[in-house]
Amino acid sequence: MGILGWIVFGLIVGAIAKLLMPGKDPGGIIVTMLLGIVGALLGGFAGRALGMYGPNDSAGIFMSIFGAIIVLLVYRMAVGGRRTT
Repeated sequence: MGILGWIVFGLIVGAIAKLLMPGKDPGGIIVTMLLGIVGALLGGFAGRALGMYGPNDSAGIFMSIFGAIIVLLVYRMAVGGRRTT
């Protein structure tokens, strides 16, 4: 999959992860898209490391969404607690 494909896939995965984790996010749509891309990559890597997928197989939408949810949760915990005074 090319870079444009990963961007589109990350946007979709990020949007699905956002729908599954409602609430206020510290970032906007660009941050959600970037987190979706990172989550898709991490989910694919974790799936391959656990033997769920082969090296030439796609990561799968469910593992990518799971990765995006984890990345979004970590991002919310890291950035969401900051307050500007």
